[in-house]
Amino acid sequence: MGTPLLGRDGGGGGGRGGGVAVLSSGAVNPVDSSSASKKCLEVKSPILIFLYFHKAIRLELDQLHQSAMAFATGQLTDIHPLFDRYHFLRSIYKHHSNAEDEVIFPALDIRVKNVAQAYSLEHKGESDIFDLLFELLNSNRPSDETFARELASCTGALQTSVSQHMSKEEEQVFPLLIEKFSFEEQASLVWQFFCSIPVNMMIKFLPWLSSSISPDEYKDMLKCLRKIVPKEKLLQQVFFTWMEGRNSVNMVRSHDGDPQNQCSTNSSASGNLTHETAEVNCACISTKNGKRKYLMSSADGSESDTYPMHPINEILHWHNAIRKELTDIAEEAKRIQLSGDFSNLAAFNERLQFIAEVCIFHSIAEDKVIFPAVDGELSFFQEHADEESQFNQFRSLIENIQSAGFNSSSAAEFYAKLCSHADHILETIHRHFENEEVQVLPLARKHFSFKRQRELLYQSLCVMPLKLIERVLPWLVGSLTEDEATDFLRNMHLAAPAADTALVTLFSGWACKGRHQGVCLSSSAVGCCPVKRFADIEEDFVRPFCPCPVLAQMVEDERPVKRNISIPCTNNDVNEPSQMVNDHNPARRDQTCCVPGLGVSSNNLGLSTVSTVKSLRSLSFSSCAPSLNSSLFCWESDNSSCDVGCRVHPIDTIFKFHKAIRKDLEYLDVESGKLSDWDETFLRRFSGRFRLLWGLYRAHSNAEDEIVFPALESKEALHNVSHSYMLDHKQEEKLFEDISSALSDLAYLHEDLVRSHGEFSGGHGNDSLRKYIELATKLQGMCKSIRVSLDQHIFREELELWPLFGKHFSLEEQDKIVGRIIGSTGAEVLQSMLPWVTSALTLDEQNKMMDTWKQATKNTMFNEWLNACWKGTQESPLQPETSDTSGSSCKVFTIDFSRWIAAQQKSTQAVQGETLDGEGIPGCSPSFRDLGKQVFGCEHYKRNCKLLAACCGKLFACRICHDKVSDHSMDRKATAEMMCMRCLKIQEVGPICTTPSCNGLPMAKYYCNICKLFDDDRNVYHCPFCNLCRVGRGLGVDFFHCMKCNCCLALKLVNHKCLEKSLETNCPICCEFLFTSSATVRSLPCGHFMHSACFQAYACRNYVCPICSKSMGDMAVYFGMLDALLATEELPEEYRDRVQVLCRPTYQSLSLSAGDILCNDCEHKGTAHFHWLYHECGSCGSYNTRVIKSESSNTDCLPSDQ
Repeated sequence: MGTPLLGRDGGGGGGRGGGVAVLSSGAVNPVDSSSASKKCLEVKSPILIFLYFHKAIRLELDQLHQSAMAFATGQLTDIHPLFDRYHFLRSIYKHHSNAEDEVIFPALDIRVKNVAQAYSLEHKGESDIFDLLFELLNSNRPSDETFARELASCTGALQTSVSQHMSKEEEQVFPLLIEKFSFEEQASLVWQFFCSIPVNMMIKFLPWLSSSISPDEYKDMLKCLRKIVPKEKLLQQVFFTWMEGRNSVNMVRSHDGDPQNQCSTNSSASGNLTHETAEVNCACISTKNGKRKYLMSSADGSESDTYPMHPINEILHWHNAIRKELTDIAEEAKRIQLSGDFSNLAAFNERLQFIAEVCIFHSIAEDKVIFPAVDGELSFFQEHADEESQFNQFRSLIENIQSAGFNSSSAAEFYAKLCSHADHILETIHRHFENEEVQVLPLARKHFSFKRQRELLYQSLCVMPLKLIERVLPWLVGSLTEDEATDFLRNMHLAAPAADTALVTLFSGWACKGRHQGVCLSSSAVGCCPVKRFADIEEDFVRPFCPCPVLAQMVEDERPVKRNISIPCTNNDVNEPSQMVNDHNPARRDQTCCVPGLGVSSNNLGLSTVSTVKSLRSLSFSSCAPSLNSSLFCWESDNSSCDVGCRVHPIDTIFKFHKAIRKDLEYLDVESGKLSDWDETFLRRFSGRFRLLWGLYRAHSNAEDEIVFPALESKEALHNVSHSYMLDHKQEEKLFEDISSALSDLAYLHEDLVRSHGEFSGGHGNDSLRKYIELATKLQGMCKSIRVSLDQHIFREELELWPLFGKHFSLEEQDKIVGRIIGSTGAEVLQSMLPWVTSALTLDEQNKMMDTWKQATKNTMFNEWLNACWKGTQESPLQPETSDTSGSSCKVFTIDFSRWIAAQQKSTQAVQGETLDGEGIPGCSPSFRDLGKQVFGCEHYKRNCKLLAACCGKLFACRICHDKVSDHSMDRKATAEMMCMRCLKIQEVGPICTTPSCNGLPMAKYYCNICKLFDDDRNVYHCPFCNLCRVGRGLGVDFFHCMKCNCCLALKLVNHKCLEKSLETNCPICCEFLFTSSATVRSLPCGHFMHSACFQAYACRNYVCPICSKSMGDMAVYFGMLDALLATEELPEEYRDRVQVLCRPTYQSLSLSAGDILCNDCEHKGTAHFHWLYHECGSCGSYNTRVIKSESSNTDCLPSDQ
């Protein structure tokens, strides 16, 4: 048994009740997010709002999961009322995630790199879980007996995934936002977050949020929001009117699936304010001839006689404006092609992204509002998807050119692609619009009243977020004639519910910015400028107000302004034809309106004013707004991940473990449904498979946390990239613990029922049986949750982290990481891990993995150990299987796991064979480690057996005892027989005595079937790379194996200096072979080794390595003493200006003016003044130097003792 190298000193949720085990509100305990929450509460940070969001989402998830569990256990019979709640939650969470991706994460990425991408990827994974859940809900099989359990499992998986994600945000993201952003910047981020959520969602989102928190929290949230929402009264009126809908949250949820209620659900929830406002008479209205009369007649829907133009025709205005914009873009593309001028490509890209947003939101409005109302069978979904794809391709083309640049050879190709894309989009949109105008508009005109048409148009507008509406309305109105614009505003005012008075006023003001000199068209449209109605609104927005402009007085100088300003409606940014701005009405030219801007376009956070469109079409039918993300997160244009499958890297071996993990997770998920079948054999097999997966997953995650992730973080460009994944490991470990606990409880219930009934009786009235079935159902959900959680974690690792190794690490560095991981894995783990991993791989993948392992372990005895381990399976050759999953056969190398385990355990089990008396064999007598206490063994080991040496046929207590009295060494691995020192019977070597009289007496606590080593009083482990047993707790615990040095080192020596096979040599002092030596070995800073005892003796006389002459330790104190000695020493005058060197071949000291020395420590050359003993290195100050060169300037040689 060898001793490993010790070192130079010789030493060695946030839920309410329940846990994951029951998948209730506490499905996942937050990763100690209390610090983030406490910090938010202490400073009243605007980020506090996000904590309230998370609390509301957790509450909704908890209630949904409880309802799903009640349905699965028969306590709830009707599932249909839950459908709307599922849709509502999906919509809420989707918009919350999209706003984070668009605003919060890009801003954080500017200040702190490598954090945001992982969380944005998690949003994608959560979206996939929602898709899975809705696929189940839409399967139309509620009566299926498996449906209820699957629904509970999927809901639990969703709850686990979302709760984990939110806990991680509270642990990492929120503290960074508070630390890296000032209070004002935080408020600005939260305001932009709100402005990125569609209006129709904000109307439901804020009341729902308000109803999900306590009254005290609601008060705190209101105080926080007053610091977030800009001080302009109109904006505050809009926002806090939405907040007042908190009592209507149930109505909001119940109507969520109805597109007719998407923008008017809070009309009754805004209190008496808007109702009373609508009843207040304004004197100025009557001064406008005919206007008030028009409004009154319009209110009852009888306006068709006075207004023959169908409001639904305004869709044509959108079509025409989009066509014109796309035509201009196509012409601009041709101009760029002709001129070859790419200087303004960024502005061109921004313009393209703007019209892409408009088109896609317009498509979503049609899919969600117009088409369902006109004809449920009518759909242009595929056309809309194609258009989005074309916009994304166009955007990617421009961004690739911007990032990669172009040369003369690529310019022509780019010009052609640019024009081709622009023309193709224009042609596609034009054809699509024509089809809609022919098929949809006639049906809407025929079947809907004017009132209903206006409502549909207003609801379509509210599908957009505020920040886009602020840009879209002036753009659209700027493309209309004055009469068209007036009609547009009139229809908008007539369609808006009473609760949206402030909102529609804001819309009107923004729309007027599209007219020349900001001419107010609202006066012509509704009889009075609506902006002036809000001139004297009270801060608390409680009492009714008079919209009369005569009584409204406003002092703009005294109004506080925050992040934005109220500006006159000007047209500086809108290009409109001259015929559309000619205004012949002097009265109208004199009227302008003033509305506040949102302030989101002039931020100082470095965020782009235009969102980047990504992956929107899937949201059209899922109650979701577009995911308008920073280009930071547009991975579809990033091909770096493609390299993973094309080029083979050593690190790929580590990620191949993911395939095996996925396979076992699938087994747990699918087979967990059988836990309720009362099969004891299956329960044991399932528990064993789970615990195997848990152990191997833990080894894998520990390797990532301790080796892989620190390696990534060591690169300056990759700081913070792995923190999120380390948090994942903590959360997943908790999931494993809870499943393990639940399995133990299930086994206990099973035993209890067996004792009570003798066998399964099928009595459903039995309380224990009911608990068993409920726990089995919960376990099924827990297995689904852990599969989803780990699947998403693995997906994100492979997408984000895996490509980083090929980009930032050389093959040599990757080999070192792989070797470090393998070298920290014990023999027992490897014996289980190798068949487990290879069984999930194809033959080609196995060959690649083993090639990598062989390369990493080329200096070790790993092949020896592997052959010894596989020796037991050679009698039963492994047969390849054939699978045909893709239409073509491929060989898959599979390993029968049970056969492998049986083979490994064969040599460790008692062998019931014949035993022989040891009489006549030399040494056939017991030996004692402690004769007085009758403890068997020898001076080297405590054990209850002697070994029969295969070389000489004699019995010895251990190998060392044999070598002491023999002229040859004992081959420990060739030992086949032993003698029990209690019964003195010769038998096959094994962990216990097979003689019946000894009753299974263990030979020692530790037994190695490879080294045939027994030990009873020390921690011993077998290193598969040394292929020896060594003293210690094990690889990865207190030691690791260095693949280059081929030796076991203490964990604290991770950063040692490597020398290839440095331990496979003799001690330079005593000449004993170090690799198999049982004495403690010490490493030197130079990388050489010697016994610790030899080092102690040698260091008393010398301080340099006997092999390479480098210093064996830190000699700074000693060298300092020499400096002080030489400073006080005065040389004779004839030696002061001389340099002592070596004169060859007479080896005499010369009187020289110059000479060279070599420092043994830093290996620098230099000169030193003459001295008989000491020569200081001018580079490092070491006195461990030697003279290497002499140039004679004086033929007189002085005698020397050197």
